[in-house]
Parts: sequence; structure tokens; C-alpha cells
Amino acid sequence: MRRSRVLSPCKVNEFLYITGRYEDGYSRLQTLYTVLDYGDSMEFAVRDDGKFTLAGFDFPMEQNLIYKAAMALREASGCTKGADIAVGKILPQGGGLGGGSGNAATALVQLNALWNAGLSKQDLLSISARLGADVPLFIEGGATFGEGRGTELSDAPSMGGFYVVACPRCRVPTAELFKAPDLKRDCPVRTHEELMKAPFENVFTPVVTRRYPEVARLLEAMSKYGPARMSGSGGSCFLWHEDEDSAKRSLEGLRSMGIGSFMAKPLPREGE
Repeated sequence: MRRSRVLSPCKVNEFLYITGRYEDGYSRLQTLYTVLDYGDSMEFAVRDDGKFTLAGFDFPMEQNLIYKAAMALREASGCTKGADIAVGKILPQGGGLGGGSGNAATALVQLNALWNAGLSKQDLLSISARLGADVPLFIEGGATFGEGRGTELSDAPSMGGFYVVACPRCRVPTAELFKAPDLKRDCPVRTHEELMKAPFENVFTPVVTRRYPEVARLLEAMSKYGPARMSGSGGSCFLWHEDEDSAKRSLEGLRSMGIGSFMAKPLPREGE
């Protein structure tokens, strides 16, 4: 039986701007993703009977993005195999770290290989874009500019260094925040070079901190160790450090305050 055990990584948004809306109501984004070497663990075992099992969740398998990814892959490839999939979840839901999207992307990549489905990276990117806005970035990997709905991806320079990430004890619902009347939706469209030279900002930060005091307190506590930023639509927050020693000091300081946190490095893009 063919098996694999892999990391399903998380991401942070270095910055996030909304520059307008499409006719269907979806927002136009400009963001910079960094994929980190930290996340959930996933185990896969191929089944020849076409059946699926999914362990690690307390809701129906058919509602899970991993299962939807597997079904989309089977439909696109014509494969009839199944799989037993187990997920060791450590990333929070609603944390702005892309845990569920990373799980779906990891399932696409691993099952494509284990099933010998033969789909190209471009094929997987096409499937992943239909699953969710954050899924393609985990297929692409590395540091990536996201534009449009977040699925128009292009290579970005890696920030390098070390990240200290902390998650508040609350779940922040993305869908509600996109509807918030005080969300800034008219940011100017800028080139990649202009975005990299400007101070990094996240339009969701003031919206989230007004509604979720836990996130506001987390940012305040983290700011003792450097410029703290919120990832995505929240509520996880992070610090970037150029060197490992200062990152470790931040991590120890946050943990001494009882704040759950972890340290991670950027994952390189495949082939780098």
C-alpha cells in the first residue's frame, strides 16, 4: 500500500489591500503570501477500492475541503482510487493562517503523486482555484504575490528571516469581515515594486481589532518585541525577525505571558 506523511504548511499575509470589487461581489486584492515551515501533519494511504476515510475532524467528511479536493482530482484525472487520510490539526480555524486551504492543496499534490494521476502543476493550480482563494498559493509555495481574487499568483522575493506567530483564543469569521461597512475597499492599485517599498499594512486589522479585543490585546503584547502584524483576515498575528536569536527572545517572552505561539522560517519554492 502506497503511503506518505507530510507537512501541510501555513501562511502569513505580509500585507493585504482591497482595491475594489468584482460585479459578483468578490473583492479585488493585492497581497503578499509567505508560506512557513510549520503546520498540520497529514498521512495518506492509497486504497484500490475507491473508498475514502478522513480522520482528524468532527464534522462530515463531505463538507471538508480535503475531500472536495480529492473528488476534484479524481474527476479531472479519471482516477478511480481512494485513500485513507489522517490529519493532525494544530493550526486554528479562522486564524488567518490558511490551515484548511493548505490541507486541500497538500491533498491535491500528494494524491496526484500517490495515484500516479499524472496532472501537471498547472492542472493542480486550476483545480485549486475552484476550491478556494488561498488554495493555489500552497501549490505555488514560497513567497508569492496574490492579486485579483487572490488566485492570480506571481513570484515574490522571500523575506527570509524568522517568524514568531501567535493565535488569539477566538475565531474570526472571514465572511462577516468582508461585509463589514468599515472595511477599506478603495486602496490604490500599485506595482509589486511600489508595494514592497511602502509600509506593509492589512486593511482588516482595524476592522478586526474593533470587534475582537482579544486580537487588539495580542497585537499590543507582541509589539513589545517589534512591529506586530495581523495575518489575512485574522486573528493570528506575527513578528518578523532578521535573526534567530531575537526571534527566540520574542517567542520566550510571549510564552512567559501565557500566549501560545510558534517560530517558523519561510519555505522555499520548489526548486529554489
